[in-house]
Amino acid sequence: MNKICVLGSLNMDVVLKVDSMPVVGQTIIGNSLSTIPGGKGANQAVAARRAGAEVYMIGKVGTDEYGERLLEKLCKENINIQHVHKDSSLPTGTAIITVDGQGGNFIIVISGTNMAFTLSELTVAEEVITKCEVLLCQFETKMDITLDAFKMAKRNGVITLLNPAPARTVTEELLRYTDIIIPNETEALELTGVRVEDLETAGQAAKHFFDAGVKYVIITLGEKGAVLAGRNHMERIPAYQVKAVDTTAAGDSFIGAFASKLRGPELDYNDLKEAVIFGNKAAALAVQREGAQPSIPSLKEITEAYR
Repeated sequence: MNKICVLGSLNMDVVLKVDSMPVVGQTIIGNSLSTIPGGKGANQAVAARRAGAEVYMIGKVGTDEYGERLLEKLCKENINIQHVHKDSSLPTGTAIITVDGQGGNFIIVISGTNMAFTLSELTVAEEVITKCEVLLCQFETKMDITLDAFKMAKRNGVITLLNPAPARTVTEELLRYTDIIIPNETEALELTGVRVEDLETAGQAAKHFFDAGVKYVIITLGEKGAVLAGRNHMERIPAYQVKAVDTTAAGDSFIGAFASKLRGPELDYNDLKEAVIFGNKAAALAVQREGAQPSIPSLKEITEAYR
């Protein structure tokens, strides 16, 4: 069992189910509304834990009902929340997620306490980061905090894994401290200017990250699978073909399951390929269910799937 530290967001997902997405100016009738624990950080922590890793969560919630429910959920998943702080001055992060009848989604995030995590709180968490094999971060928290955390990790031989979502301008300094970056097609386009349509264009996008110092690039392609790129080798690893019900947690399920297979401090291409295949299985299972965290599969389910 490897140890993973997740520094990231904790959100309450407010999920709206509709037959089809509205256009600008249109009013439609929805089918249902529900509140489900989420946030990319928390989702990836749950995915890694269910995939068999020992997981430590670092983040911040409010002192409201949503915050209490999020902490309660992480505890039920046996995720360490020693370094999830509370802030009474801001609300807990919230995501408004609209899911259509084909499983597609639009997401709007209100960051709340996620953007209030401080350097002093990170410093206190250093002892947890340094005892883990992997530090996993996203872009739903402050980028300068992520950079400080990655520097902390690299000083101690910890693998740094970056999911640049939602996409925003990333500094070259942060990429220098990133071992593995996992954008999807949209994020790769926003970060590199390259529209990934095949292996050639995936290689062009990957080169952007390699030139900045990243060691490995994985570009997730939804139903097409994922491209795994190292400096000397690259290939597309196909997805498992299923009928999607809700794709909300597909990426987070992939990343958490993938991270659960990493063993540091050295990275091996063949080991990463096996981890991508494992992640593809987790994502395929997740999209066949509704909700974010409720859809994330267990280790037993992933292991037994698609043999």
